[in-house]
Amino acid sequence: MALLRSIATVGGYTLLSRVTGFARDILVAGMLGAGTVSDAFFVAFRFPNLFRRLFAEGAFQAAFVPIFAGLLETEGRDQARQFARRAFSVLALILLAFTALIEVLMPVAMYVIAPGFDAVPGKMELATELTRIAFPYLLFISLVSLQSGVLNSLGYFAAPAAAPILLNLTLIAALVGFTPLMETPGHALAWGVFAAGVIQFAWLVWHCRRAGMSIPPIRPRLTPRVRLLGRRIVPVVLGGSLYQINLLVGTILASLVSDGAVSWLYYADRVTQLPLGVVGVAVSTALLPLLSRRLKAGQWDAARHDQNRALEVALLLTLPAAAALMVIPGPIIGTLFERGAFTAADTAATAAALVAFASGLPSYVLVKILAQVFFAREDTATPVRVAAAAMAANVILNLILMQVWGHVGIALAAALANWGNAVALAVILHRRGQLGLDDRFRARLPRIAVATAVMGGGLWAGAWALADPLAAGDAARIGALAALVVGGMAVYGGAAQLTGAARVGEIRAMLRRRTVTDQAPAAD
Repeated sequence: MALLRSIATVGGYTLLSRVTGFARDILVAGMLGAGTVSDAFFVAFRFPNLFRRLFAEGAFQAAFVPIFAGLLETEGRDQARQFARRAFSVLALILLAFTALIEVLMPVAMYVIAPGFDAVPGKMELATELTRIAFPYLLFISLVSLQSGVLNSLGYFAAPAAAPILLNLTLIAALVGFTPLMETPGHALAWGVFAAGVIQFAWLVWHCRRAGMSIPPIRPRLTPRVRLLGRRIVPVVLGGSLYQINLLVGTILASLVSDGAVSWLYYADRVTQLPLGVVGVAVSTALLPLLSRRLKAGQWDAARHDQNRALEVALLLTLPAAAALMVIPGPIIGTLFERGAFTAADTAATAAALVAFASGLPSYVLVKILAQVFFAREDTATPVRVAAAAMAANVILNLILMQVWGHVGIALAAALANWGNAVALAVILHRRGQLGLDDRFRARLPRIAVATAVMGGGLWAGAWALADPLAAGDAARIGALAALVVGGMAVYGGAAQLTGAARVGEIRAMLRRRTVTDQAPAAD
């Protein structure tokens, strides 16, 4: 399967997921604003998602996919399926025990992850209650992650990438349909999170069966391969999940800054997640199974080529995205969220955090890609050492910068720490001879930078010209922001063509290209 084709499939569905996610967040912002109930729900939502990204998406997929893809390449589907069933059963048992333990210890956990909530009467109790409702989501979504790894290794990318859309639609339905029946809108959303986990799990069970790779549980056994999976998971928890750990540290410290700071950082992060998800998740998801199979087959030159193209596509899309978020943060946040309980002051605070987060956007994507290069080579120890240093730097920077810039300093610290992580990973891979940048990449990078600068200038001029409609009512704001987005894309596309940063014909050819050995099944 052509790498760019796989990226386009995952990216397309992820884009749709982000769009429905924005619709969800716009609705949440209008009904909850930025205050006690919203802060409590976002902690309740982020807590199981933290563990999901640490153990499921971050550690589990990074450790599981190379083993599963390697078995597919060398021993066939039957052995790969047997390994997946064993892993499914052991993971489910561990998650059941872990979920039960956290439910019991939830009041203590809340004092750890949101200590500042205790200063507002009733806020700590509300956060504890909502988190208890939402936390079982971890069990279902972690099993979803295993099924996604199976499908991705088989070349089926659409169904796993579409699963988050079900989460957003379920939360919208819960907020609109069940809020009148609940104590607060936060309760409706928390129950929606629980239901979404069940729905996503059922969705991928069906698609695994369609792909001829159903993985019903069997008696849990710690076979040699399952033990190997466990040994690889432990270090990847840190190596592949720095971004989420940084967010948790930010949440803890933001709860100490001011009422609403957790929500400002959440909304700013959600906007950053659009390009990060569409590009970073798409590229890393497509790259890991492909790279794992290339290396197992001894196709070293093809693996190096795929790495370079992944980096090229990532920077081609994330550099202009970062520039756009930094040039017009106010119009973006104001148009998306400023209505109902979300005030102009909330817009200004969130926009400032967005600029800081956006400055690190390319590094977030680079870390995702570079980590896959280590994982595909079954090296999970090196990213741990790098991540540990970066996390320490993040905590130190947080404590320093929050004293100067409050919640904005928290966002900036996360960006700076992640840049350090990306640079360190790249240097180590280069010294090992595993990250040779080819001539095409070296030629394209400065051209991408020039095209990005041209687009940034165009957006700045456009925002100045559209200042009045951007400050008017919803209809005028939406129209003006749409004009800025479309205009910025047109300017960047034209500049990329003129500078040679990207060619339309070349992209079309790469999207059509499919090899005999890498053809994906047609069912998806």
